[in-house]
Amino acid sequence: MSKLYIVPTPIGNLQDMTFRAIDVLKEADLILAEDTRTSGKLLKHFEINTPSQSHHMHNEHKTVEGLVNKLKNGAVIALISDAGTPAISDPGFLLTRACVENDIAVECLPGATAFVPALVNSGLPNDKFVFEGFLPVKKGRQTRFKILAEETRTMIFYESPHKLVKTLGHFCEYFGEDRPVSVSRELTKLYEETVRGTAKDVLDHYTNKPPKGEIVVVVGGKK
Repeated sequence: MSKLYIVPTPIGNLQDMTFRAIDVLKEADLILAEDTRTSGKLLKHFEINTPSQSHHMHNEHKTVEGLVNKLKNGAVIALISDAGTPAISDPGFLLTRACVENDIAVECLPGATAFVPALVNSGLPNDKFVFEGFLPVKKGRQTRFKILAEETRTMIFYESPHKLVKTLGHFCEYFGEDRPVSVSRELTKLYEETVRGTAKDVLDHYTNKPPKGEIVVVVGGKK
């Protein structure tokens, strides 16, 4: 029976791969990978020999129709991203939506994603939160900050290391220097760290110590 599996992959530590994820990838007819070179290392490590093809933000609009046709003809396809759960700030939404619209079964496996551990270990309220992903780079950035300044729930952002200091500065400007912030870097990897404090404290820290690696920022809501 045709089905699209959404399969999370480790965000750093290969031991976070689940037994079920390995089985699904081995049994699928095709693996869609964000970058086949990156995923190739993972597949080789777990001795997964299923054929793979690229599926990323630059080609997903063009490939969705053909993939839906494969699924309609009985294929079982597994979708992975370079790290974490597909469709969370990664490719996957368009294909998932197309499958739902065409009554094709979709199943998402539980597994690694960066924002959940960052939220939990931040020490900030996590009963209610909003995931913002990456902020606008230019157009709409100021408007977004003005809206988020009134958000009362804990907020989660993804940010690149070379933009972190700028973003922390904007947090100070729009949210206030005393707003609680937690920055988790390189989660599950050798140099994992979490820096907590006020927006000003964390800004000072990373101004003096430029960050590297994958970053998740958690910000307390307005009180």
